[in-house]
Amino acid sequence: MIAACPECENKIDLPDTTRLSEVVECSDCRSELEVVSTDPALLVIAPEAEEDWGE
Repeated sequence: MIAACPECENKIDLPDTTRLSEVVECSDCRSELEVVSTDPALLVIAPEAEEDWGE
């Protein structure tokens, strides 16, 4: 399955075993991308991990 990077429009070939919420990296711009749909394949910029300060 092929999806486009939302940052640079690079075509990314995703394995058939790719699952929702999986994070992949664009080989062109190195953006971390989250899989939000597999049919059709759709990627969005992955949210930044928030720090937990023990609150």
